[in-house]
Amino acid sequence: MSSVIGNKIKVSVFGQSHSEAIGCVIDGLPAGFKPDMDAVNTFMQRRAPGKNKYSTSRSEADTPEIVSGLADGFTCGAPLCAIIRNTNTRSADYSDLKAKPRPSHADYPYYVKTNGFNDIRGGGHSSGRLTAPLCFAGALMLQLLNMRGVSISAHIYSIQNEKDTPFDAVNISNANIAAKDFPVIDDESGIRMKNVIENARMNLDSVGGIIECAVCGMPAGIGEPMFDGIENRLASNIFGIPAVKGIEFGKGFAITEMTGSTANDAFSYNESGNIITKTNNNGGILGGMTTGMPIIFRAAIKPTPSIASKQETVNLKTKTNDSLEIHGRHDPCIVPRAVPVIEAVTAITMLDFLM
Repeated sequence: MSSVIGNKIKVSVFGQSHSEAIGCVIDGLPAGFKPDMDAVNTFMQRRAPGKNKYSTSRSEADTPEIVSGLADGFTCGAPLCAIIRNTNTRSADYSDLKAKPRPSHADYPYYVKTNGFNDIRGGGHSSGRLTAPLCFAGALMLQLLNMRGVSISAHIYSIQNEKDTPFDAVNISNANIAAKDFPVIDDESGIRMKNVIENARMNLDSVGGIIECAVCGMPAGIGEPMFDGIENRLASNIFGIPAVKGIEFGKGFAITEMTGSTANDAFSYNESGNIITKTNNNGGILGGMTTGMPIIFRAAIKPTPSIASKQETVNLKTKTNDSLEIHGRHDPCIVPRAVPVIEAVTAITMLDFLM
């Protein structure tokens, strides 16, 4: 199995949800870079569990320990390795799942792939817990991108049928979304979304949603057609995040409802003499390459598979149909905690292109 992304900069993720630790190894970081660890920890706390009733009650500090790759606080050219201790595990909650795979979870295909030797505790290596080291790596990449004038911002676009205000695709303003406990542009929409999540939680169920992400400051002409373009690589990497089931760029599927005259993004020179487009229906990407406009995409996140309601499944030991009641601590909606994960993976992808 491969849990590695990147070409110039490679990020390899290791560990399981209930192993002693999880972490990542990063190859290719430029030497002489001094990470701002306060900024890293602030970013990682946006993903960390146990913050409110809208997330799992599992409480983890998510404090990264860098074990190699730094000298006197600066990157030294060697692979950088960081671990994150798992301290609040309750493995007994998963004892039944070895025989009874959770519907819509990776339990069953992992069981088949490993001939039954998969680590079922907390979902093992397929758990959303593995997004913590991705956020660590992404937090470093965001700092390096900011030095190059590139910024990344994401927000909750929707929870079930409740929608937030979308980004202005031409003039992005993040409105300090990252500082919010519930990352939306319109706080009134956020209140309605929270009500949807709470209703699902009280009904022993879960809900999904959509995350919208914007990348600003990427120069034009970045990307390699045909099969190594911005959309290709972003889609591939974003799908590495557990629970992602779809991605669209710019207007996405809605562009099929438009005509060429309305879908086309007209070029013009701005007051500074730079080429821009008056609209951004293509999401800042043409032919797999950046246009210099903001890169806009949306990722669909499915409802959390682990719900407390009784579900139908099979028993792999008795080879009969069975039912399952899942115990343990699970998010009624993973979308809010997935927002920084989307930003992190996007940052890893963008910096890899720029290197």
